[in-house]
Amino acid sequence: MSQEIEYAALEATGVAEEHAADLHRLEDVPVELAVEIGRTRMTIGETLGLGPGSIVSLNRLAGEPVDLLVNGKRIARGEVVVIDEEFGLRITEVVSPARRLREAEAALEVPPAA
Repeated sequence: MSQEIEYAALEATGVAEEHAADLHRLEDVPVELAVEIGRTRMTIGETLGLGPGSIVSLNRLAGEPVDLLVNGKRIARGEVVVIDEEFGLRITEVVSPARRLREAEAALEVPPAA
């Protein structure tokens, strides 16, 4: 015994369009972009000893990709380029939105009290 079932036609809800409109409102919000070529740790004494000609060793090798940070959070990696005597960044990898959300959530987690 076979029964035929009829389903109502689905209509577009416009949810994607609503989200696009929400994002459109954020287009003029300024954010700080920075390119990080590396990091290191020093003592206060070592830092006070820095002067012209000092060399600070970083945790990156020459030729390694550098990080593109937006408000301090890594969103991409790339390679430094020089265009008309100015530095730029050629993006080679973009961090997925899902990974960025996971990293942001992990940063917000409060460790349990000891």
